[in-house]
Amino acid sequence: MQWLHGYHLGFPPVTGAPADAPLAAGGDLRPERLLHAYSLGIFPWYSAPPILWWSPDPRMVVSPRALRINRSLARSLRRAAWTLSFDRAFSEVISHCAAPRRTQQGTWLSPDMIAAYEELHRLGFAHSVECWQEGTLAGGLYGLSLGGAFFGESMFSLVPDASKIAFVHLARTLETWNFPLIDCQVSSAHMESLGGVALPRATFLAQLHDALGAPTRRGSWQEITVTQ
Repeated sequence: MQWLHGYHLGFPPVTGAPADAPLAAGGDLRPERLLHAYSLGIFPWYSAPPILWWSPDPRMVVSPRALRINRSLARSLRRAAWTLSFDRAFSEVISHCAAPRRTQQGTWLSPDMIAAYEELHRLGFAHSVECWQEGTLAGGLYGLSLGGAFFGESMFSLVPDASKIAFVHLARTLETWNFPLIDCQVSSAHMESLGGVALPRATFLAQLHDALGAPTRRGSWQEITVTQ
């Protein structure tokens, strides 16, 4: 595992990274490093210093065109009046994502991580998706957008299925923008239920390279709000 020092942005080659362990440690979370890391298929994930940088193999992704909505989720979409929005409550969304889960004793979203993604949001690269019910935030997610790729970071639900409904809104919107790729990082049953597939890292990196050829939709996405 390589240690990162100072302001040099270099990372070790992703092709030689361990399948299920960090490829690098150290460095910082300034925007330049984070954006460079994501463009290489690398992301930070750690619960205490030092910062750990990962590029797992396989890599879970969802193609917006291959979004899967099962019967249970379809019923949830029909059953209640949901309002979906982008970038209306980024700080609130990331705070909920940082809250410990029932099955966890802590959180990987440290204050430094939250501050780093808040800065990327201010710069127009990080975005939130909110799911509202009767004017109250019910769930959501946040991530980064570069080129034609969206890098999903975390989601939360205060109401059953709310995070999935936010993801449906994200995927449908990205499909209209011709985004080919939503990066979900590591495999989970939650994302598999929405159409997630585990790709060999080499396949993921090739798809990421192609997706990054598109222009980045930088700036606020707040004007996109729908009620269903």
